[in-house]
Formats: sequence, structure tokens, C-alpha cells
Amino acid sequence: MAASSSAGRVLSFCRQFQNVCRISSAVTPQRCVTKLSRYQPRVYNVSGSVAPCRFLHSSSSYRGLDEFFDLPDNWGESTVKSGAPWTAKQLRTKSNEDLHKLWYVLLKEKNLLLTLEQEARRHRVQMPSPERLNKVEQSMTRLDTVVQEREAALRLLQTGQERARPGAWRKNIFGHVYWYRFREHPIPWYMNRRYKRRRFFTPKFVEPYIRLRIEQHLRAKARKDRLQKQKLNQLKLKFPDTKVPA
Repeated sequence: MAASSSAGRVLSFCRQFQNVCRISSAVTPQRCVTKLSRYQPRVYNVSGSVAPCRFLHSSSSYRGLDEFFDLPDNWGESTVKSGAPWTAKQLRTKSNEDLHKLWYVLLKEKNLLLTLEQEARRHRVQMPSPERLNKVEQSMTRLDTVVQEREAALRLLQTGQERARPGAWRKNIFGHVYWYRFREHPIPWYMNRRYKRRRFFTPKFVEPYIRLRIEQHLRAKARKDRLQKQKLNQLKLKFPDTKVPA
């Protein structure tokens, strides 16, 4: 009797489990469909006037990694023709957009020349026309100077300050004049002990030492010029045919 009762219990449990599986198999797909319908993207009818767009824009690559190397026509040449560097006068006539494009053109050329220089060093040969790198660096320096001039002019027009961070010319207790950059403090200056210890003034007893410091600087400069002239005179006597700067 005990064995038959246990077998009946197991059979009833199996039937209940089978019924539960049938119900879950019938309900679960409906739930999944309802859940997926929430996260499906909505499709709108867009007119044909809107052009397709993409989130990443990049310039077209013509030669890939070969752009880090010089043109094949220049391989094996001892000299390569190159133009003169950009002057500040020429760059001032360009617009900001043209300067932005020119900066990346020069940067690309600089990377090419640095790769060429490293490759020549690896093969222990002379780099063809190494002055090209100096021309590119000069052009980039002048371009940066022109951009800083425009930013300074715009800043003077808007805020009246010459530099990006406002400040003022001040003296310390030793009489040195330097540019003090303003910064924010949580308390007013007359309550700030650390700010008061800066002492933006020069005492009267320091003024004679300022005169002596200026005199020492002028004597050192005159001595340096005198030694330079003596060295040039010796070079003229030793090499009379050599052009020595005056």
C-alpha cells in the first residue's frame, strides 16, 4: 500500500509539472512579444528632402599609411625641391578657416618629414633636403603667432585685457617688475593674510640696490660685447679671406 501511494503521489506531481510547462509555453511568447514591442524603434515617414547623415565624418584617404612617406619620385634623390616658408605677412591675409586647414597640412608634412628623418637615420644615410623640416617648423610657429595676435586683438576688444588670464604689472619688495595674474579668492583681499604677505611695493631703502643691480647688468653686457669683438678681430687676423659679421 505504501508503495502504491508513493507512486500515485509521484504521478500526480508529474502531471502538475506537465500542466505548468504547457501554461508557461503558451504565455511566455506573448509576454516576450509585448516586451519586445516596447523597445522596437519607431519608424517615421520621412520625406525625401532630408539627406542621409552619419555621426562620424572623416577625410578621404588616398594612400593610407603611405602618406607618412615621401613621394616615390623623390626616393633616392639627394635634393628635393621645396618652396619658401610661409611669412607672417602672408598668413595675416588668410581667414581663420584657411589657417585652420593650413595648420593640419603643415602638421601632416611635419610628420612625413620626421618619418623620413628617422628612416634615414636607421639606414645611416643623409636625409634629402633636411631644410624642409625647418621651413615647416618656421611656418607653424608664424601661424601660431598670427592666431595669438588675432585672439589678443579680440580679447582687447571684448574685455580690455591683453592676455588670456587678466592681471597687472606689479613690483615686489626687491624692485623686480613682473606680471601678476589675478585669481579668485574665497575672502576679500583686505581679510586675506596670505595675500597681504605678498607686499606689492618696494621699500625706499631698496632703491640704491636697484641702481647697483642695473649697473652690474650693464657692465656684464658691455664685457660680453667686448669679448665678442676681440674674438671677431682674432678670426679676421687668422682667416683674412673669411667673411666675418661686423
